[in-house]
Amino acid sequence: MSGAYPRQRPRRLRSTPVMRRLVAQTSLEPRHLVLPMFVADGITDARPIPSMPGVYQHTRDSLRAAAAEAVEAGVGGLMLFGVPRDEDKDAAGTIGSDPDGILNVALRDLAKDLGEATVLMADTCLDEFTDHGHCGVLDERGRVDNDATLTRYVELAVAQADSGAQVVGPSGMMDGQVGAIRDGLDAAGHTDVVILAYAAKFASAFYGPFREAVSSSLSGDRRTYQQEPGNAREALREVQLDLDEGADIVMVKPAMGYLDIVAAASDLSPVPVAAYQVSGEYAMISAAAANGWIDRSAAVLESLTGIRRAGADIVLTYWAAEAAGWLS
Repeated sequence: MSGAYPRQRPRRLRSTPVMRRLVAQTSLEPRHLVLPMFVADGITDARPIPSMPGVYQHTRDSLRAAAAEAVEAGVGGLMLFGVPRDEDKDAAGTIGSDPDGILNVALRDLAKDLGEATVLMADTCLDEFTDHGHCGVLDERGRVDNDATLTRYVELAVAQADSGAQVVGPSGMMDGQVGAIRDGLDAAGHTDVVILAYAAKFASAFYGPFREAVSSSLSGDRRTYQQEPGNAREALREVQLDLDEGADIVMVKPAMGYLDIVAAASDLSPVPVAAYQVSGEYAMISAAAANGWIDRSAAVLESLTGIRRAGADIVLTYWAAEAAGWLS
């Protein structure tokens, strides 16, 4: 009789909710989640983003209120993106480093309001601020000039740090961006400011709603500087280069289609690994839930747990505040 049934029964460890909690191998906690937020100049009320239900272009006042709510929910940090008026955009994205530009003003607002209650992060890129929508300065042939762009990234990072950002996030995939920004921050006295490097950022179809969110002026694509989706070894080379240049955190973007890269980066990296659950991932789950095809909260938490299970220490997600509330 003893041979009729298996002696090893993994199901024993799934028998009750408290047993499953006891043996859970991957945790998902509010502290793991970072909320990306958009603040726009020239609007009087928060503006819904149609392709991202529940996400807004904020005014300075509505941003302050939403940020306070997110911090109260327990999120680990806030990542801020600025949306200037079209008339303030130019070829070099100068409004991005202007102390009176919308991103830097909003950083000062949140730094004053929140102090050390959260980790305040800033997107350190030019695409929101340029009239051509690219992540860098263009040369006479219309191509992104890597080294001229690095100069602008340093100016952006220093302006953001001056405004209260504790973390700067260079997302343009320029060669040498981490080293240049580290040198620039240190020279400006911001030796404690963290660099969260978008180390492996792929040329993805899942960025579409984000470009609506930041009112992008882009014509064409970014394939000359973002990575090809099929290139895993190249992605890990990029991660290693950023580590060698002094990145404090490395990030993979997008997340759900690149969990193999998240896992490999986690194995490689001696510093924390982040992953960005991007706008298209958010939009897909939101649309399926709105149609009644999936359970919204269950799908959100499962997706976030999967990203954590792959090895991400930090997850940027537009559900950060809501999910933190569910997890508390």
